[in-house]
Amino acid sequence: MPKSATKSGINKSTIDTFQPAEQNLLPADAETSPLTLLLKEYFSEADIEQVWAAYRYAYAAHDGQTRKTGEPYITHPVSVACILAKLHLDLPTLLAALLHDVVEDTGVSVEEIAELFGKQVGVLVDGLTKLDKIEFQSSTQAQAENFRKMLLAMSQDVRVILVKLADRLHNMQTLESMRPEKQKRIARETLEIYAPIANRLGLNLIYQELEDLSFQYLYPMRYRVLSKAIKVASGNRKEVIAKILDAIKERLAEVQIEADVKGRQKHLYSVYRKMASKGSALEQIHDIYGFRVLVKDMASCYLTLGHLHGLYKPIPGKFKDYIAIPKANGYQSLHTTLFGPFGMPIEVQIRSEQMHSVANAGVAAHWMYKTSDANLTALQQQTHQWLQRLLEIQTESEDSYEFLEHFKVDLFPDEVYVFTPKGKILALPRGSTAVDFAYAVHTDVGNSCVAVKINNELAPLRAEMRNGDHVEIITAALAKPNPAWLNYVVTGKARSHIRHYLKTIQVSESAHLGERMLNLALRALHIEPSVITDKQWQKVMSDYGVKHKNDILTDIGLGKRMSLMVAHQLLANGQDSHNDDNGKTKVFKPLDMITIRGSEGMAVQFAQCCTPIPGDPILGFINKEKGLIIHTHDCATVAKFKLDPDKWLDVEWDPENEKLFKVNVRLVVANQRGMLAKIAAGISEAGANIDNVSVEDSDGSQYSNVNFVVQVRNRVHLADLMRNLRKIPDVVRINRVKGGNSENRIQ
Repeated sequence: MPKSATKSGINKSTIDTFQPAEQNLLPADAETSPLTLLLKEYFSEADIEQVWAAYRYAYAAHDGQTRKTGEPYITHPVSVACILAKLHLDLPTLLAALLHDVVEDTGVSVEEIAELFGKQVGVLVDGLTKLDKIEFQSSTQAQAENFRKMLLAMSQDVRVILVKLADRLHNMQTLESMRPEKQKRIARETLEIYAPIANRLGLNLIYQELEDLSFQYLYPMRYRVLSKAIKVASGNRKEVIAKILDAIKERLAEVQIEADVKGRQKHLYSVYRKMASKGSALEQIHDIYGFRVLVKDMASCYLTLGHLHGLYKPIPGKFKDYIAIPKANGYQSLHTTLFGPFGMPIEVQIRSEQMHSVANAGVAAHWMYKTSDANLTALQQQTHQWLQRLLEIQTESEDSYEFLEHFKVDLFPDEVYVFTPKGKILALPRGSTAVDFAYAVHTDVGNSCVAVKINNELAPLRAEMRNGDHVEIITAALAKPNPAWLNYVVTGKARSHIRHYLKTIQVSESAHLGERMLNLALRALHIEPSVITDKQWQKVMSDYGVKHKNDILTDIGLGKRMSLMVAHQLLANGQDSHNDDNGKTKVFKPLDMITIRGSEGMAVQFAQCCTPIPGDPILGFINKEKGLIIHTHDCATVAKFKLDPDKWLDVEWDPENEKLFKVNVRLVVANQRGMLAKIAAGISEAGANIDNVSVEDSDGSQYSNVNFVVQVRNRVHLADLMRNLRKIPDVVRINRVKGGNSENRIQ
């Protein structure tokens, strides 16, 4: 290869000498181009020359390529670089912006970019490159895997996502050239993933524009109608708004507070979201137009607040101090709502100039203010902690789609702020429970929590956190995560750790069940499990392509492999272990029954459609996701599967079983005072527990249906309980109900 050429075949002289752009790609004079004008605000001449070197390289790499709009492709990376230059991002980020599509769309390698422009740039470009060369089962999986790689790269260097957000913003700005169905897909992805990330990182201007552009393509008619209506509404209120603006300026001038007072209009999608969530008409949304007051420092913020409260009366409960307690994305401001002229509510935001810059640039303000400012340092730490949580979530998630699901859950825009016993403030998504708080403190605290004290009072673990709560988690050494927690936790960290624990436990229990099933299959073939050699196991493991014996046993327990088939393969690998003394094939007897104790854990589940209890004739049906599901013989759900021997196993109850089992009982009773108390006493006398109770509306009738979920040992115990309840006066009828949700029905 000639010395002047790179591995991709691009001549290196392309990098070293600037060639004026063709086809109005950039102005012929690079000095007057928009990108150069932005870079001159904070870059040296040497740095600007490096940017143009990257431009020339990208120009040559993308030579001949065009966008859907018909423009030369290079316009896209240049536009991305301009967006980032407005945020004053550093040199490696600007170089990565210009080169971010080179590896994906041309023959250039990441190694080549790192060699020419530095290791940092190579790492950033690699993090942004899609995984086109990997075979995926579906487009959803491909998308999830792309996000996974991007977010993991982001956890190492946040500049990856800053380039990605700028890339997505320019793509959204030029989306009109795409087909309508593709417009909607990209817009929905932007609204669900990229806009919340921009919000989480505090990039307010990018966040708002991404939301509005997504809204425009997802709901074009609503966008046009609402946009027009807001323009009309703003015009109608123009005089009132001007009057308020002048009044605020005059008052602050009187008290000698230097301030820049501006009108502020809510972005379109924010108005639409508020209308949709509250079911309100546009006329009922009073904070479409508000005011922003920028002052010189923090002290001036609070002085301004006092004077504005003297000018217009504040509305109680509508004041928020985000300066004392900043949002997780670093946002700081005072928010207050005032009674304006004619009773019109006025929303006012008060902040310093630097707070305003951080509110717009978020984590990118680190490059705008290269100082040791405490607030910026805290923002960096919070962002780093969030990125570390992403790493934890991906470690616990078994596949890319699950990781993406957890990540979406973790992108809540609204937050609550609660205190630990030591006074530390934790920011949690709105709706978070005590369990979410426990996992936010530490994974071990979450795994072992048993109770919680909120403001020094005991509360249930599902209790939602409120702003200002003091929360203390009570733990126990032997406590374990409860599957029921998944019904109410909201943070990705809590959900991923709980799922990981439950999957680990399920694998362990399924392996134990699989071993029992395999042993029964071997004994049915007149072979003791103890005589199976390691050599036989190694051969079967090799045939199945697994590394551990437990993998096969787990698959058996989960119903993914048949125990009889594995037994046959083990015996086929032995020395005539499946033949009798005369060399003839043995006649295999049916499998023995598996004994059900009710304490097997997650590997064995009891169907909700028939709620079997000891004494009921039962069958075990193999479900590939849930393991062994126990049904009664007469359950209608499984009738059609009885003819398929691969789907079921013979099972029987352990005669020594003392575990309690849930059963549904329905009573028809007279509408008399104290009936529930009498029934509860009767259940208690029979030695049973009440798990749940519900009363159906009587519709004016003399009788009501009362449904109990009770815990009994077996059918005999249930019969004793029902006899006990029949003795109660005004109990007209009682019967056991077999039915409910179909959660565990055969798939």
